[in-house]
Amino acid sequence: MITRPLIGLTLDAEPAGGWSKYPWYALRQNYTAAVAAAGGLAVALPHDPGLAEGYLGRLDGLIVTGGAFDVDPTLYGDGARHETVTLKSGRTQAELALLTGALARNMPVLGICGGQQLLAVALGGALIQHIPDAIPNALEHEQKIPHSEPGHEVSISRGTLLHSLVGARMQVNSSHHQAVRDPGRAVVNAVAPDGVIEGIEDPTQRFCIGVQWHPEFFVDLGDKAIFAAFVAASCG
Repeated sequence: MITRPLIGLTLDAEPAGGWSKYPWYALRQNYTAAVAAAGGLAVALPHDPGLAEGYLGRLDGLIVTGGAFDVDPTLYGDGARHETVTLKSGRTQAELALLTGALARNMPVLGICGGQQLLAVALGGALIQHIPDAIPNALEHEQKIPHSEPGHEVSISRGTLLHSLVGARMQVNSSHHQAVRDPGRAVVNAVAPDGVIEGIEDPTQRFCIGVQWHPEFFVDLGDKAIFAAFVAASCG
């Protein structure tokens, strides 16, 4: 029997109210379905920075998921916070502990949407706090059509790991108002037609890719290739 690698996925968190009268976690099913389809075994990771090393000691790969919130600008040296920025400090602290621990272990990492932005920050980079205020004539990066449909195209940089997996172009969905401004020690591997950075990777790591879109929706054939390569790398 083939042993599936154990893939940790970070959860979103909401305060009491709405679905439950107590604080609760959430994760879309297509995240775990994408991992399973690629041959992995998905497990959810609660927000406890003190337990990060304990979880990492059992995991084979880490996915930092997206969410409707932003990375604290103080983490990348910005003193002022744009009025559109919303924080989930507990989630960010937990994800950063997991992410930095995974990178120190050379564990395969996949950052998705906000997870890609946090990956850039962990690698010494910085973010654009609000695309419409920073990029003239920017595309609609918060697409109004369903996320199961493509919003725009991205160009993939030759010589990158992502290019070897998916080719020169992809159709992607788009659900973000922030983007990577400075990739730090990472390499930019994907760019939108308006110049917004859509993907990064760290070639010094075994597998370390961040994408600004949501590949778990399988909008493009390349999305399945990304998950397949990530899970394969997590097999050791």
